Amino acid sequence: MSVDRMPPAARSRLLLCIDAPSLLHRNHHARVGTDLRDQGGRPAWALHGMVRQIVEAVEAFAPDAVVFGLDDKAFSVRAQAYPAYKAGRAEKDPALVEQLGRAGALLDALGLLTLTPPGLEADDVSASAAAWARRSGWRCVIITSDRDAFAHISETTEVLRLIDGGIHGSPLLNPARLLAMYGVAAEHYLEYAALRGDASDNLPGVTGIGEKGAAALLAQVASMREVWADLEHTDGATIAAALDADAAESGQRRISVGLLNRLRDPTARQLFEFNLEVMAGHDDLDLGLTPDVPGSPGLLPLEEARVRHVVSHLGVEGTTEHAVRVLSRRTHPERVPDPGPGRP
Repeated sequence: MSVDRMPPAARSRLLLCIDAPSLLHRNHHARVGTDLRDQGGRPAWALHGMVRQIVEAVEAFAPDAVVFGLDDKAFSVRAQAYPAYKAGRAEKDPALVEQLGRAGALLDALGLLTLTPPGLEADDVSASAAAWARRSGWRCVIITSDRDAFAHISETTEVLRLIDGGIHGSPLLNPARLLAMYGVAAEHYLEYAALRGDASDNLPGVTGIGEKGAAALLAQVASMREVWADLEHTDGATIAAALDADAAESGQRRISVGLLNRLRDPTARQLFEFNLEVMAGHDDLDLGLTPDVPGSPGLLPLEEARVRHVVSHLGVEGTTEHAVRVLSRRTHPERVPDPGPGRP
């Protein structure tokens, strides 16, 4: 896929928002067999993999600033409202927990900007970064393996969904690519997720709807508010007509009767509204980003001596030199990774 290559002067400034726990989890499982230790003898394979991917991302996207979201492990407003939130997940490897606990200090030591919002999660930082970029006239790229971030996609924010191909082999999603790959408009993604549910967070979807039903429904309406209003005022006649017309045009089977019957269940709207509240990202966090103050946390380039000192503690010379070269230089190549058309 061709990449838009505007001259640097024509580009808006770019904020890279990275879901640090997402990178750490993926690198822990991918690299645990290396048993890499830092110079103090502590587990470092997940941290090392995270740093490598951060450097690759900065090299690829040439951001002006980088912010990292971290999860508050001490308290969760979502778990307080819904004690079963994320229940059933396997217990984390102690070595991963230890590296998760050190990640913020490592990133801060580099001169990057981390945010652990009280009671909240990395995805709330992503939501706030997208909102900040929109208000500030910047572009934003969110890097995460969490599909929840798709709700933040807009004309100013893209999401690199990190999969097994790493930074350069993962899909970069904007509104058009999200629609092509998932059949869901970016502005409807949160409602789509609330209908579908999220097994990883232990949030059940509306019974009998599923991904295909949710996508088909939202393709025909402006929002779920219109769905509930049509069910109340016409018993769903308008929605049924739209769904049936679409099925006839595409040659697919009619789904309107079953779909509407499930939405008429008294618990359907209640569950949808609950999921919507739990899944919605908090987009009003103060990032603490001061782009007009040179040298403030999160702004690139970083101090060479600082980068060398921090990264060398991980004990991999090649990574140290790569980090110094990319993070401390004052010019970056104008390129982004190929989004990989057709990648899931």
